Amino acid sequence: MAPTTRRTLFSVTVFLATCGIAGSFISQKVSAQTAGDESTLRDSLKSFTSVYSVVEQNYAEKMDTDRTDKAIYDGAIPGMLHTLDPHSNFYDPKAYAQMREDQHGRYYGVGMTIQPQLIDGSMKILVLYPFEGTPSFKAGIKPGDMILSVDGKTTDGMDSTAVANMLKGPRGTHVLVTMMREGKDKPMQFDLVRDEIPRPSVDLAFLIRPNVGYMHVTNFQETTGREVGDALDKFQASAPLKGLVIDLRANPGGLLNQAVDMADKFLKKGQIVVSQHGRVAQDQVYTVSRGEQGAEYPVVVLVNRNTASAAEIVSGALQDHDRALIVGETTFGKGLVQTVFNVSQNTGLALTTFHYYTPSGRLIQRPYDNMSLYDYYYVRDASNPKSNANREVKLTDAGRTVYGGGGITPDDHIDQIKGNHFENTLLQHYAFFNFSKKYLSTHSVAKDFEVDDATLTDFKAFLKAKNVDYTEADFTANLSWIKDSIKSDLFTSQFGQMEGLKVRAEWDPQIQKALGFLPQAQALLDNPKGKAAATTTASR
Repeated sequence: MAPTTRRTLFSVTVFLATCGIAGSFISQKVSAQTAGDESTLRDSLKSFTSVYSVVEQNYAEKMDTDRTDKAIYDGAIPGMLHTLDPHSNFYDPKAYAQMREDQHGRYYGVGMTIQPQLIDGSMKILVLYPFEGTPSFKAGIKPGDMILSVDGKTTDGMDSTAVANMLKGPRGTHVLVTMMREGKDKPMQFDLVRDEIPRPSVDLAFLIRPNVGYMHVTNFQETTGREVGDALDKFQASAPLKGLVIDLRANPGGLLNQAVDMADKFLKKGQIVVSQHGRVAQDQVYTVSRGEQGAEYPVVVLVNRNTASAAEIVSGALQDHDRALIVGETTFGKGLVQTVFNVSQNTGLALTTFHYYTPSGRLIQRPYDNMSLYDYYYVRDASNPKSNANREVKLTDAGRTVYGGGGITPDDHIDQIKGNHFENTLLQHYAFFNFSKKYLSTHSVAKDFEVDDATLTDFKAFLKAKNVDYTEADFTANLSWIKDSIKSDLFTSQFGQMEGLKVRAEWDPQIQKALGFLPQAQALLDNPKGKAAATTTASR
């Protein structure tokens, strides 16, 4: 059998297997499944194979391997799933492998983030930053280093994904990377030994004020619960915490069990974190198994419109139990739980199998019927509640009103930081990133460095040399942001990504406003009604 024919049969087989999971996988478990339902499914699958056969035999161009894959992987399967809901999804082998890598929170490689950048009319691959403690970091690779070749193969014409794949490989193997650095006369070579590269979900945790912790959680992967616990232990080791800000902005979610594990660090033993209700499997209620064990301090959770799924589970549980004050913007509104099935040949199907509910009984899923995927993900106006008039009303442990549908509504609103044209222009020109490369080729900075007038003069000269137009009024109006951006990129290059992130967090106006809500969070914690309700929550 010809390879193309085998590939075509494989693609069709994957489609049929996916249909089987989506349509009749449950027939063995659900006694209500009728013979008529199964007959209808068989007829539908027969219709698909007939249509595909006509296409393959009569389409104007030959249905080669790439075209077949595109028709099945990018067309038939996603089209079927997206008629169900926006979150059921299919993963081809590459996407499935990437999803598993993301869930594990680690991979094998050299440990750097790279990006393409147009330089002198051609696209080059630059190091954005090496991850601290990795082979790249230990070898002295710096942000802004230009990757010329990998194992002797030039990177000219390659995109960043292709270069990243060359840098990955089995643990303990060598890879030779040739780079050019600003201020150096000739290329530099690095013989790197690939190692396990952890990708922490808690990428920043430090005392942002005396006895006040700040923690940024990027997603929920297999290590998130442990990482949150380690960060809390580190905070408490120096002195008892008097407050904590948890930053869940733009956290897309992830593994449900890790959301439960994180909530366990802040709630009382036996309290409900989340419940799942579906058509097939038995309903499940997840409760706190250990609890915070007496470590009480005010907590503020910072969210925005891109806080979703598992991050909303944590936010909703802490809000319903009056354990934290939720501030920021109304969250995304994803109350659907996907189970990932391995379909065939390393492909995966993420199928919605449950709705999840917060401890008070809220389903926070936004409406998604009669709208495009684009509108659902990016416009949202049609699915966002305009008011609370027709929304489901629930009560927290202390009797505060909360609402279902349309995401987690914050207790206090903090406006989104919006960039202006001047800021966007500088970012589009990679102004701070490239200035950092140039500045550090002739200077060094210490931990007590602050951006002074001399540094600003150098930055203005750099902008002029790069033909970046601006006015003095633009510069003055955005001076605080400019100073922070310069310092952050310099600290990332000089001391590592963590120090650059700290600079950003200490300046961030939303984080500063969130810190200002700690007294309200303390008042919530002191509410005797909320304390009394906590003992009966799990029996609802």
